[in-house]
Formats: sequence, structure tokens, C-alpha cells
Amino acid sequence: MVPVKSFMVPREKFVTVERDTSAQAAARIMRDRGIGSLFVTNQKDIIGILTDTDMMRRVVASGSDPNKTTVEQIMSAPILTIEENKTLLDANDLMAQAHVRHLGVTRDGKLVGMISVRDLVVFLTNLPRK
Repeated sequence: MVPVKSFMVPREKFVTVERDTSAQAAARIMRDRGIGSLFVTNQKDIIGILTDTDMMRRVVASGSDPNKTTVEQIMSAPILTIEENKTLLDANDLMAQAHVRHLGVTRDGKLVGMISVRDLVVFLTNLPRK
């Protein structure tokens, strides 16, 4: 089976926002870039992940003011991770068990990438059909 590292988004390509960024500013970045998640930083350290689901549940559904709510208040932390040499099937199983759509990918315990349900769908879509 294919290892997670072959389909992950490498850390160098992460889109990040500082922890005091407003939810509205973060939502606009996600919209403009066509992405479903952002990494939240405290200076250069990644401290969490903000997903479109976090935005819906913790801002929109709760009636919070997106201009006054910071990404740190609504992010998911700590980031659930999987080692880079695990398989895409392992990643799929972990996402299903934890009810998440994004996993951090680690090498020797250090965050080196991210994989999403979207990445798994792309892989499955490109498999040869019988």
C-alpha cells in the first residue's frame, strides 16, 4: 500500500495564520486560496489547525462574532498525527475513528506534512478500474 508521505502536503507549503488572526480574516484566506484548513502559529511554532468545520461549528453555529473571535479560540489542538511511513489505509482508518478530515504527518515525531480526506479521494479516484 502507498505510504502517507507520498500524498502529503509538505510543511513548506502550509498556509499559516498567527493565533490572534480573526476568524473572518482566516475564512477569507481559506476562501481565496480554495483550501479547507490553515495552520495556527505562535510566532513560528505550529500550535493547532483551523478547519472549515471548526469555523462552522465554533463560529457560525454558535453565533460568535467572526471579527472578535480569534483563530486560537476555535482551532483544533493538539493536531492528530500519523507517521509518514504509515499507509493511506492507516490514515483513512485513523480519520474515520477520530472523526477528523486532516492529519498532521510526522517523521520521528516532528511535523513534516499534512494529509486530508481530499488527498485520499484524489488517490482513490486515480486507481485503475477493473
